[in-house]
Amino acid sequence: MSSVTHLVKGIRLLVFDFDGVMTDNTVIVFQDGKEAVVCHRGDGLGVTRLKQIGFPMLVLSTETNPVVRARCDKLGIECLNGVGDKLSILKRIAAERGIDAREVAYVGNDVNDLECMRWAGFPIAVADAHPAVLGTARYVTKSRGGHGAVREIADLFLPETDGGAS
Repeated sequence: MSSVTHLVKGIRLLVFDFDGVMTDNTVIVFQDGKEAVVCHRGDGLGVTRLKQIGFPMLVLSTETNPVVRARCDKLGIECLNGVGDKLSILKRIAAERGIDAREVAYVGNDVNDLECMRWAGFPIAVADAHPAVLGTARYVTKSRGGHGAVREIADLFLPETDGGAS
């Protein structure tokens, strides 16, 4: 765990993909065409705890469905969804905030996350991620996306007195 502690120490921005990270990658489609996803309550608590210590986070997603923004609004975290070129947006955000790539942790699950994961200093994959994503990650969660992976990651960044590793 000490290697993980070392990796998280310099991180100044934690970026999550949405589908497959904050959800289990399942989409429920209703008869009227509206979609719903399933999220884990423990993940929400992890995000809340990180917010309480002022840890900067955001969700960066290609998904256009309003459910992404609704979940982020409920959690009170920044959300950029409907993003076509995630890497250019991530680079712009980091530059605007004076954050180097080495200071970014990026959590992904599928091939559309690979560019951001390769750029970020601390690429993280959820346990059930695509094999290419698993091979790129410096940390792989024990939990699957939408099943506590976000909470597991949040705990890495929480102070030791709170049960985290940093």
